[in-house]
Amino acid sequence: MTVDESALGRGDELRFLRNWLLAPLTTGAQMPSGRRLARAMAAAVDPEVPGWVIELGPGTGPVTRALIERGVAPERLLLVEANAEFCRLLRERCPGARVLHADAFAAMRRLRREGLPVSAVVSSLPLMTLAPRRRLRLLHDCLRLMGPGGRFVQFTYAFRSPLPLRATGIRAAAAPRVWWNLWPAKVWTYQRADGPGSTYSSTAK
Repeated sequence: MTVDESALGRGDELRFLRNWLLAPLTTGAQMPSGRRLARAMAAAVDPEVPGWVIELGPGTGPVTRALIERGVAPERLLLVEANAEFCRLLRERCPGARVLHADAFAAMRRLRREGLPVSAVVSSLPLMTLAPRRRLRLLHDCLRLMGPGGRFVQFTYAFRSPLPLRATGIRAAAAPRVWWNLWPAKVWTYQRADGPGSTYSSTAK
């Protein structure tokens, strides 16, 4: 089972723009992620690592499609989306995935109680609109769901890390900026630092 590609893109730009105008801080972007950015985010996920792949803020599904093309089975995808209209679209376009209509912070609490095995979290949330403390809280909540090799993947339009670099016990890396996207964006990956007592380090340029 795959994403219904014939439905992808039909009116998605208008849907995003309308929702952004109504709630710019929660929608975050005026347009859905472009294909190159979606593929760059999916490339940070290893489909061979067992467990659920959680997508935060999937919107209309461009990154969802890229994850499936990467080799992640739809049945392993858990899509957390706060917008009810987008949730309906995701259920139509990717019926094999589990779609959760919820705020990301509330979803993390719920999923922690369920004890699901998670291999990666891929986020398109507008983190830069949140206070640094809330961003770090979300990151740590997500990493607690994953094993030592779990990855938290986040894109940003900013030139700096969307998560504060003062965090301890976290390792970060940034992929090259995706220039062919509206707007140009960079994909960051965050993991637990190896070994006890490790401190935050960044390989980003």
